[in-house]
Amino acid sequence: MAEWTASMAQFVIRHAGWAGPVFGLLTFGESLAVVGLFIPATTLMIAVGGLVGSGLLDLAPVLGWGIAGALAGDWLSYLAGRWIGPTAWRRWPLNRHRSSVARARLFFRRFGFASVFVGRFLGPLRAMVPLVAGVMRMRTRSFQLANCLSAILWVPGLLAPGFLAARAVPTRWTAEAHVAAIVVASLVVTAVATIVLGVGLRRTDRKRAHRKRIFDQPRLMSCSGTKR
Repeated sequence: MAEWTASMAQFVIRHAGWAGPVFGLLTFGESLAVVGLFIPATTLMIAVGGLVGSGLLDLAPVLGWGIAGALAGDWLSYLAGRWIGPTAWRRWPLNRHRSSVARARLFFRRFGFASVFVGRFLGPLRAMVPLVAGVMRMRTRSFQLANCLSAILWVPGLLAPGFLAARAVPTRWTAEAHVAAIVVASLVVTAVATIVLGVGLRRTDRKRAHRKRIFDQPRLMSCSGTKR
């Protein structure tokens, strides 16, 4: 992962004029249904923020293309869900990721509009919630509002850790040292965010299971009493 991120960062530096479109493709793939589950783009996206912070890339094209890619990825996923319909759950490749689909469906049913907005910031759900919203026939206007607001906040939020880390690197360092420091900082941020998110989801699942047991217990007692 570190070598791949470093090589991609070097590629972006060498082709700085294409940094915006490349970043847009990353945010598009990260937001696209199912595809986002397999693209390890988050670390590289944070690293791009570091390259912006070190002055090696311009902020405006990276930010603009990044937001456009994020918008397009969620919108295409939503349209795919509306087009395919409920049979999507039984089709490949979703039938091979049933746990992710089930979690996204539960998340959407529980939070509705907010799930599209918040799901953008949750890695395991980012690539699934827009598709679920389409299948569940969420109103297009509501979806687009959540899509736009979340993209406008998500892309700068991804760039910020790398940007701030690059600002802390001494200016006398070489470009290679800057890239190495940015990659390390990106990996650390990604690892910490993954751990925090994983712990949060586990606690949520435990609380949900606990509430389900409490809710089901009186019904079980009632059923057993009826049989007697």
